[in-house]
Amino acid sequence: MTRLDLPSLPREATRDAYGQELLALGNDDPRVVALDADLSGSTKSAVFGKACPTRFFNVGIAEQNMIGIAAGLAAAGKVPYASSFAIFVTGRAFEQIRQSVAYPRLPVRLAGSHAGVTVGPDGASHQAIEDIALMRVLPGMTVLVPADGVSTRALVRATLNLPGPAYIRLGRAAVPTIYGGQGLALEVTDFVPGGSRELLEGADVTVVACGVLVVEALQAAYQAAQDGLSVGVIDAYSIKPLDTGAILAAARRSGAIVTAEEHSVIGGLGGAVAELVSANYPVPVVRIGLQDRFGESGEPGALLEACGLTAPYIRAAIDTAMELKNCSSSSTS
Repeated sequence: MTRLDLPSLPREATRDAYGQELLALGNDDPRVVALDADLSGSTKSAVFGKACPTRFFNVGIAEQNMIGIAAGLAAAGKVPYASSFAIFVTGRAFEQIRQSVAYPRLPVRLAGSHAGVTVGPDGASHQAIEDIALMRVLPGMTVLVPADGVSTRALVRATLNLPGPAYIRLGRAAVPTIYGGQGLALEVTDFVPGGSRELLEGADVTVVACGVLVVEALQAAYQAAQDGLSVGVIDAYSIKPLDTGAILAAARRSGAIVTAEEHSVIGGLGGAVAELVSANYPVPVVRIGLQDRFGESGEPGALLEACGLTAPYIRAAIDTAMELKNCSSSSTS
């Protein structure tokens, strides 16, 4: 992969890409219905509602009821996409998701918009930093975290005929388009549940990232290359099922891993990767994420910095992973 000129790349919020692809799915398949909890202007499901009003249901500020209705629609043969802020759809309605969607394995698609601290000034009450953990723990739940608009569209479409439920994590802030003609020359059909994208291959350390931190991981890898380190980057857009083959291959090749996510380090991507490698090919794993803390009010970029989620923090974690790797090698030699 050639180095991306990140500042020049066009930007798009993944929530916008979701709304556009939801409309496209609705135009292609009459089974698709959409539900929202009085936030359709923010989640961008409103574009579907305007074009397909008889298949759009605004349930009001009643996320738990929305999940029950979505489950009923799925049981009747529809393919429901239920949207709200990530903190509300996964937190407020967790019991309904567990009992009415995950347990009967119904094909309900949950779209959690405004995830992570990049929600910005809305503050900690609206910043979901535990949603991946909540959804990942549910049996049979697919969990997807796209990094840009291109991968968002592909992953939303990939959920259309997916058996069982799925959670798609989306963001409010516009992010660089790293895939497609403007970024990496990768086909959108390459994005499927259970997959990942290896953006850089590294012999020293591999950074496994998701969502908005994929760009930060690339920047950290470029910085490390200037210091003579070979750092790989994997976009682990599918948290569950995890691309175990790709991550274990990277563990064997590089011998150390850094994970990076806009989520708590407890129970998210970092936890999933640590669980995998500890059981199959133990190597040092250094986790970048929110360190057992909530977010706060502020601008998205400033919050990423305040929470230690930017490229310099990932670059420092690469050095830490290298030190742990070298200590491990010394103790076994």
